Amino acid sequence: MRVNSTVALTLILLSLMVSAGVASALWGYHLGRDSLKGVTQPDARPINNVAEGDARREGLTLLREEDILANVKARIEGGANPSTEATQDSAVPNP
Repeated sequence: MRVNSTVALTLILLSLMVSAGVASALWGYHLGRDSLKGVTQPDARPINNVAEGDARREGLTLLREEDILANVKARIEGGANPSTEATQDSAVPNP
């Protein structure tokens, strides 16, 4: 029985494509595994460490829109940084 040359070429190209895909997948897996060798998960959750130490969590502070716009306008016009005291005084604490 004679093999058609088109079928043979198709099977050769298909096998080459499959082998190239497997080779690139193995190479990518090896590169990714080598790049993550030193990366580990943390030993404990970070939130648990906050409760043990001196650090305390403060609530969310909301700033007034007028103060933010005035701050931006002052920076655009004068190029100088306004004092942070004005921004902190106008902060509204979260109830």
